[in-house]
Amino acid sequence: QVQLEESGGGLVQPGGSLRLSCASSSGWSLHYYAIGWFRQAPGKEREEVSCISSTDGATDGNTYYADSVTGRFTISRDNTKGTVYLQMDDLKPEDTAVYYCAADLWGSTCRDDEMDSWGKGTLVTVSS
Repeated sequence: QVQLEESGGGLVQPGGSLRLSCASSSGWSLHYYAIGWFRQAPGKEREEVSCISSTDGATDGNTYYADSVTGRFTISRDNTKGTVYLQMDDLKPEDTAVYYCAADLWGSTCRDDEMDSWGKGTLVTVSS
């Protein structure tokens, strides 16, 4: 199984931006995997935030966004670096959560119960 590692979390004021990164800690290429970003806020269930499908390496893949983040978050791949990013703009207090990336080999979607590997998460706190 691919080992995933998230980075980029932190404390930001409302309206601010953060960019989360998801990479393989063993250096595996991630373009074979659908990569999903999920988040879990205190006292709430984990929810899917965004997903990018697996590719042949020549394209980025199809993307999905939850309604709550559409227009504010952008998921992308850098296949040369084996990294998937989640650019988060116009952050709101309700975006506060632990963010996890997860992988599904040759996946086209990112269903929570179908993801093969999970990172340990990175905390995002949006507060003034």
